[in-house]
Amino acid sequence: MLKRLLHGLQEYFSFSQRELTQFFILIFLMALLMVAPFFFFQDDVPYDPTADQRILDSLVVQLDQQAEEEAAARANRYRRKPIKLYRFNPNQLTAAQWQELGLNRYIAQRILNYRAKAGDFKSKAQLQKIYGLPDSLFQLWYPYIDLPDESPGYARQPFSGSFSENRPKPEFPRKRWELQPFDLNTADTTELKQIRGIGSKLSQRIINFRDKMGGFHSVDQVAEVYGLPPEVADSVRKYAFIAKDGGVKKINLNAATFDELRQHPYIGYSLARAIVNYRTQHGPYPSVEELRKIKVINEAQFLKMQPYLVVQ
Repeated sequence: MLKRLLHGLQEYFSFSQRELTQFFILIFLMALLMVAPFFFFQDDVPYDPTADQRILDSLVVQLDQQAEEEAAARANRYRRKPIKLYRFNPNQLTAAQWQELGLNRYIAQRILNYRAKAGDFKSKAQLQKIYGLPDSLFQLWYPYIDLPDESPGYARQPFSGSFSENRPKPEFPRKRWELQPFDLNTADTTELKQIRGIGSKLSQRIINFRDKMGGFHSVDQVAEVYGLPPEVADSVRKYAFIAKDGGVKKINLNAATFDELRQHPYIGYSLARAIVNYRTQHGPYPSVEELRKIKVINEAQFLKMQPYLVVQ
């Protein structure tokens, strides 16, 4: 039977006796390679992800520390210099002197350009109309500005007509428009654009940031909106408020998925991963305070996240 099989293979493949022998050796080696793992690799230790987890967590800590150091460096770089207050005439200041009073160089140059085109300022009210001038700075300067509050009226020319001098002059009361306080969590782009320095792009950017956050819990958070100048943020703080009920959307720590957590601006990818891993290892969170036990979450990050988290 075996001889007949060998003869059939030799005839079918046109093997010589030597080639037939080599063919069977090759088959034997292939079979040996297939069964070898069952004899030599049975005692492999199962993969333990703990070591890799520690390495990844340490890398996350290093990245977070590096981000904090860079943020602190940026804050120091752009920290405002102390403002020197003294009595001044806006028509006599240079760009450098305006910057000593707290303005950035762009607004300082804008004032100089205005004077070059429109002439000197006649009143404090005229200075206040400069586009981008922070209300908070203007109020600080107000007692020191060496100009009248309102522009003096033009001198009246004597009238030689037949009208009586005692004739009452008509008065047209001016309607003064004042910006009303508004709820920062319900304001639309129209309300936001009433603030000097906020246009269509910035107003939409504020609303987008508010939606991603789940609402503002403090008006100070508006300063975190990308591209919003500090003086404009000061103006928003002046007129905006947060209603008592808040309206902040909270995330349930025990039900939120990784994707839901990472989409929040205060959490992100690395912290969301740490929060979910801790929940997997230790079970449901008994309270939001439990997050303080996660090594990669520092106190500043916890305090920022806390108003947006809940345990249910």
